[in-house]
Amino acid sequence: MYRSGKSWLTLSKKIRFKKKLKVPPKVQWIISVMTIGVMLLSLFRLFFFIWFKPVGYVFPIPAFILGLRFDLRLIGMMGLIMFLFSSVNFLNPFKSRGAEKFWYFFLPILFLFIFTFYILDFYHYQYLQERLNASILNYVENISISMKMVGQTYPVVKIILLLIIFVFIFYFLLQKWFTILKRVSLIHIKRNWLWNGMLLLFILISTWGTLNQFPLRWSNAYALGEEFKAEVALNPFQTFFSSMSFRHSGFDAEKTKKGYLVMADYLGVDHRDSMNLKYERTIHPSNFYHIPAKTNVIIVICESFSTYKSSMCGNPLHATPFFNELCNNGIYFDHCFTPSFGTARGVWAIITGIPDVESPKTASRNLSIVDQHTLINDFNGYSKFYFIGGDANWANIRGLLDNNIKGLHIFEQQQFKSGQLNVWGISDKNLFLEANKILSVQHEPFFAVIQTADNHRPYSIPKEDLNEFNKLKIPDDTLNHYGFASIEEFNSFRYTDYCFKKFINAARQTRYFDSTLFVFVGDHGVAGNVGTMFPRVWQDQRLDEEHVPLLFYNPSHLPPSKPKTICSQLDILPSVCSLLSQQLTNTTMGRNLFDSLFQSNKLSLPGAFINDPDKKKSGVVTDDYYFRKDMQTGATNIFSMKSDREVVRGRYYDSLSLSLKTLTEAFYETAKYLLYHNKKVNNFSSH
Repeated sequence: MYRSGKSWLTLSKKIRFKKKLKVPPKVQWIISVMTIGVMLLSLFRLFFFIWFKPVGYVFPIPAFILGLRFDLRLIGMMGLIMFLFSSVNFLNPFKSRGAEKFWYFFLPILFLFIFTFYILDFYHYQYLQERLNASILNYVENISISMKMVGQTYPVVKIILLLIIFVFIFYFLLQKWFTILKRVSLIHIKRNWLWNGMLLLFILISTWGTLNQFPLRWSNAYALGEEFKAEVALNPFQTFFSSMSFRHSGFDAEKTKKGYLVMADYLGVDHRDSMNLKYERTIHPSNFYHIPAKTNVIIVICESFSTYKSSMCGNPLHATPFFNELCNNGIYFDHCFTPSFGTARGVWAIITGIPDVESPKTASRNLSIVDQHTLINDFNGYSKFYFIGGDANWANIRGLLDNNIKGLHIFEQQQFKSGQLNVWGISDKNLFLEANKILSVQHEPFFAVIQTADNHRPYSIPKEDLNEFNKLKIPDDTLNHYGFASIEEFNSFRYTDYCFKKFINAARQTRYFDSTLFVFVGDHGVAGNVGTMFPRVWQDQRLDEEHVPLLFYNPSHLPPSKPKTICSQLDILPSVCSLLSQQLTNTTMGRNLFDSLFQSNKLSLPGAFINDPDKKKSGVVTDDYYFRKDMQTGATNIFSMKSDREVVRGRYYDSLSLSLKTLTEAFYETAKYLLYHNKKVNNFSSH
């Protein structure tokens, strides 16, 4: 009886043992290493929080959950390397003795590399109060001095000893665990392909970090609404490699000071201070127009809205009849320019009032300058909204918005009932109508931004609208002559106008319409054939890429007007403040278009700054001239805005060139400086 019981117990253990070993050893090996990695990185995050947390700071659970997702991205990449390498027989540790030795060496070194990064991050934050970024590579240029400073400041010997001890412990544990898994490899396991497929899917999801269109990015951390929470959530690999493109980004204070007086004249600075580079000036209420205080504001950022393609400039194809009607009943600026080409750069300029002169990537992708003051945040007592049909993670715009606008409500694709139209999210018509529903039930003043996307490849038009919106057919030669590359682009441009009409007509049925200032502006233009609408220089120098419509519309309080003033996206927020009698302090580069000094041209030379980060060229557009400077070679050109040729050297050429060159250089250097010196006054929680 005893032997029988013992035999049964031994047999049952063997059965349970075999059941536990049905997961392939390769899968167990990769999952176990990934688990160890995530646990260690979570311990680092906990240590970071305990060491640096402000007194009385509550444990931020959302930050740790988001941090776990960031860590899974890093460890997922490591798991992917393990999976792909071990898929080759001679690198599979369960099929090759040489591969086994390789992994004994490779994995400890890989973890050593990761932990070294975390140690550097810890001391970097302790020294500069910011997570590790690519600027640390600048210390390599003075390696001797940097190493002496590190050796005299930090316990380098102790850190190295701890790292060596860790590597040996990890090596020992790796061997023990591998010995166990090798026994498993002797057992035949069914559906091995299924386990490998599920593992690969898990790794890919971990590496992407989200189930949305865009991967998990550093800007997601700033959706937590507080900078320290964001810093707790981030990991040093995310911050370091995200900042690699901006390693040489920065400013030259001396060059900024050199152009200070020029910019002070241009901007109308109240109290000049070239030593401390102060740009503050008061935004005064308009002397020409008056809109009641606490009026709502809706800014519509219109995708690829080129002026020369529109009805407002007399384009015979008449693609925007409704918007043309709005312009005839509002204040329409037909000489508005974007500082740069590209949606991300346009959004940055509108929100911050600073030209995006970062290169090669956009300012919104630079973690070092995510902290920015915006006049939107000064609209006290207003609810703040941002509507986008797709994902706000696009170009890391979420970081700019969530980190800097207090109490901002971002509505994006997943918050809307409408179905996805294409890669850019829901259709513009549905975006407008859903935004209108949300705004129509607000009981306090609101400031809203609506960012459209349909006037962009793939030029999708929803089937649901084709009964009401009729596509037109135009010969290709006619389309090309008047600026359109294809019939799809033309109808998409017309569809944009249709969407504006649906939005305004819906808004007219609400109680907020009469008490709302609508502002429409293009995010950028698109290069093409300007035909007879503008002189050839607009096309040859690609000014059509930056020339966009700008409309201020409130039929209850704004009489129709079409100023011929040269202006910029930078001027939008200061001008909105002026119309609404918001007497605020402007610290950046936008001018108040409704300032009496501006209207009377008593300020410095009116003009708009244009920068091409890709070609490294900057310039200024005035009524009569376009000045352009190559920022690498120093070569300059002046083009007539009213003819088809470059200005030839003559009696006034040198003085004209000098004044435009000085303004261009001052604008460029000031923009670089202000990107790093426009921080919001107080930290806040936006949620």
